[in-house]
Amino acid sequence: MIQQVEFTLKGKNRGFHLITDEVLYHLPKLPQVGLLHLFIKHTSAGLTINENADPDVQTDLNTIFDQLIREREPYYIHTCEGADDMPAHAKSTLVGVNLTIPITNGRLNLGTWQGIYLCEFRNRATGRKIVATIIE
Repeated sequence: MIQQVEFTLKGKNRGFHLITDEVLYHLPKLPQVGLLHLFIKHTSAGLTINENADPDVQTDLNTIFDQLIREREPYYIHTCEGADDMPAHAKSTLVGVNLTIPITNGRLNLGTWQGIYLCEFRNRATGRKIVATIIE
């Protein structure tokens, strides 16, 4: 059986945001065994799995990405939507826009220290649309 829901995450400022609980809130009851596939319908944000305990990880990841891909580089051509736009597209390409997580015993089978992150690469964004597909 396959179920699919689409929902919108609350808008967030630029950064790496732990959203595991927000995602779970929008999902139907999970099967005993299966897969959860998440897809973000945007080109300036991404999804990843990382540390869910120490918020310093979120701060450091944001700093690392801002150092890797800087705003206002003179070689950017796509600049019509602001200084954060082209860097956001590049960062999204590096992180990716989807995740697949195993479901075991009716729960997401994440590691002890793992959580789902929204990687928001725009300075300010409205809610981000997520498609969640549950495969039993």
